[in-house]
Amino acid sequence: MWTPKSNAPRPPKVLPLVIEFLMRCLLLYVVGAVIVRFCWINTSDPYKCSALLNRGSWLDPAKSWNSVDDFKNWQPEGCMMHEYNAKDIKDCFQERRMVFVGDSTIRQIYWAVAYKLDPVRAVKEEERAMKHEDSEFTFNAVKLNFVWDPFLNTSKLEHELRYFNGDPSPGVVDNSAGLILAGAPGLWIAQDGTQNYLKDLKESIETVVPFMDHSNVPKSTSVPSRKDAPNLLLLAPVQTPRYQLLSPEKARLITPNKTIEMNEYLRQLSAHSEADILWSYAKMIENGIRQYEDDGIHLVQNVNVRKADILLNLRCNAISAKNGPPFDRTCCSTYARIGATQWMILLLGLLLPVALMMGSHKYTWRIGRLLPSSSVLKALTVFVLVLILCLYADRTQLFEKTQKHFRLDSFRYWCYAIAIIGVVSLRANTSSKHASVTVLEDGFLSRQQTEEWKGWMQAFILAYHYTGASHTKWIYEIVRLLVASYMFMTGYGHTLYFLRKEDYSLKRGAAVLIRLNLLSCALPYITRADYHHYYFAPLVTFWFMVIYFTLKTGHQYNEKTGFLLLKMFISALAVTGFTRIPGILESVAFFLKHTCAITINATDWRFRTVLDMYIVYAGMLLAVMYNLKSQTRKTNKKADVFQKPTRSWFVNDFTLIAALYVLPGFWAFARQFPTREEYNTWHPYISFIPILAYITLRNADFTIRGFHVTLRNHNSTAFAWLGRCSLETYVLQYHVWLAADSKGILRTGVFSSKTDAIILTPMFIWLSWHVAGATQKITTWILHEAVPRNLQTPGLEELELNEVRRAQRSDVLPSSRTHGNRLQFGNGKLGRMLASGVKTLEERLVARLGLLLFMMWMGNVTYW
Repeated sequence: MWTPKSNAPRPPKVLPLVIEFLMRCLLLYVVGAVIVRFCWINTSDPYKCSALLNRGSWLDPAKSWNSVDDFKNWQPEGCMMHEYNAKDIKDCFQERRMVFVGDSTIRQIYWAVAYKLDPVRAVKEEERAMKHEDSEFTFNAVKLNFVWDPFLNTSKLEHELRYFNGDPSPGVVDNSAGLILAGAPGLWIAQDGTQNYLKDLKESIETVVPFMDHSNVPKSTSVPSRKDAPNLLLLAPVQTPRYQLLSPEKARLITPNKTIEMNEYLRQLSAHSEADILWSYAKMIENGIRQYEDDGIHLVQNVNVRKADILLNLRCNAISAKNGPPFDRTCCSTYARIGATQWMILLLGLLLPVALMMGSHKYTWRIGRLLPSSSVLKALTVFVLVLILCLYADRTQLFEKTQKHFRLDSFRYWCYAIAIIGVVSLRANTSSKHASVTVLEDGFLSRQQTEEWKGWMQAFILAYHYTGASHTKWIYEIVRLLVASYMFMTGYGHTLYFLRKEDYSLKRGAAVLIRLNLLSCALPYITRADYHHYYFAPLVTFWFMVIYFTLKTGHQYNEKTGFLLLKMFISALAVTGFTRIPGILESVAFFLKHTCAITINATDWRFRTVLDMYIVYAGMLLAVMYNLKSQTRKTNKKADVFQKPTRSWFVNDFTLIAALYVLPGFWAFARQFPTREEYNTWHPYISFIPILAYITLRNADFTIRGFHVTLRNHNSTAFAWLGRCSLETYVLQYHVWLAADSKGILRTGVFSSKTDAIILTPMFIWLSWHVAGATQKITTWILHEAVPRNLQTPGLEELELNEVRRAQRSDVLPSSRTHGNRLQFGNGKLGRMLASGVKTLEERLVARLGLLLFMMWMGNVTYW
């Protein structure tokens, strides 16, 4: 029976509403659990100093003997430990000394610090050094002293302790050491063979413990946020040997009972005094075998280097916040205090929900008219709340941060999960009438296909970042091709749009630039990161500007292919010169820093731009060819290429066969480069080869040797969905999924690492999706473009409801309307000026953009 088609709106689908509800509950639960853990459970160690001092585990325990790649990644509980280099040590200690007192186990740590300063000279001096004598090492005004004192009873130690000052005043000349590490003399006391070994240990330790009393240190220094960190006096526990490797004589004297009793005494001492004992040193060798050298007492080099890093992180991390991003040293450290601009954003985040409720309330509608429409307010609320989440997740100690460690099996599991999601969500194109029909109706490189392409590439890149696979060369080469593919689509998509639409208006340019940069420009004000730190947004912005001005120049002659190709060639030469000639980028960076307070690392920008310099022009060239072919077919009165594409112009039997051989051939060629640096020199010139091969295979729609290729008329809906918010996932991953500006991994501190990954990953993607929608809405609001009427405003009179709908249709700033008239500012001169300014903002896009840029400039120059 035929029934008339109803004009009533379709009811919303249940599944998206259920998912939305569950994700909101999950977000509230995670935030609540983290706050409870931080404010009530972990109150004794908010800055993770105790975690660094006492707890941790190896992320890379040894799997074979004498492996130089093992024991490089020590993970303290809930925080990130920085690997210090010579410059870091110099910035921290300036001209202060580091003093190491003890036996040969402490001497190993002394030489590990020396290796960090100057590895070549350290090796030579260690070979010449006498075993039972003092040593000194100076590099760039940083001075290291080793005092041979296995019983902690020499006059040199007494002298250092007498002048030790745990809280030096800034700017005051002080000869005390910046760091003293003393080793508990357990092994040497045990070797003496006396029965009073525990009494002897107590007498030796008691000479040091009184100087470890922190009662004279002001309370403010308990929070490691001072500009100048306090000096440290630390005690290493008795190092447990590997008894099976000891010589018979030492094995008879150094017994497990002795070392256990001596360390138990030290535990009681640290529990009932101010003594800071490095129990993490004991954890490093707990139940260990391969950490030891052949004598069973001394440790391998990598373990000693990590011991040195623990010392340096304890002493120096407190002053790292002033160095800016990346904030990758979160152990025993805090972040810079929230500034005025950040407080304004926090206040805005509190006011927007109130404004949203006021704007829709029956009795406060007259006040609500001064606000943007409800849809815009919702978008602003989502956007600002996510900014606040980025602040508290990655710029406070509220969430925990842990280090990355690459494991190939973990990376494979991520890839398996991505592949399964892609296969399960495969669907025939929505433009096809029947799924079984092999004749396609979808165009070459259609929107569905490019969104899917962006989606699966973004999924792979996210797995690459999360697992820390950047040091694996073959994975790095794949990711470099994926980034090049994004740049290819940038060149192809924008060029095709400009050639077909001939729209070089300010509104078009502003729409693209705001859409690309709204999130990455807002985040630096809340996270104190640099704009170029987000990499992808600045890069695609730069290339959009290049494409825009290349095609706009003389655009009335763009139908002449020769002229168009000449412009592209000149543009490529100009961009090459601008990027590669020394001094040009440096001058631009200098100008932006001193006029706009924008910091750009010219060396880093040159590296990133050069890597994908010519792939953008490959995309532009393909767009020119495609547009020329489509224009030819239209002239011949044939079917529109965008409706019924054919394969003959690009995808044919020959190109398909060539593509099948190109991809494995390129892979074999790329694997011949021994290092990433050598591959990078070739990448700008060869990256187009596998990309064009992929496009050929992805757009195939014919049969060869009985194999029916149906890739072109199917796509993964999950990847296409992810592709529509790929920009937001790339930017937000820095702060709400990863940590320390993508250097580490964000953890709740409540669940295990696997549970955190399962919980935080969908939450992060969900937030990215909402931010993408909010960004689009805010962009249309700034540009005054029409927006859909999808708001429900119950309780309003019909006259007011119509007025609201008219405001939504025109997207005029609601602050300028009240009962259909402009706001009255009075008849005075100031009132007329305000009214004129509001009118100008309403009617002129240039004025709105100018105001936006002025606000950003003011924020830049006043931020710090």
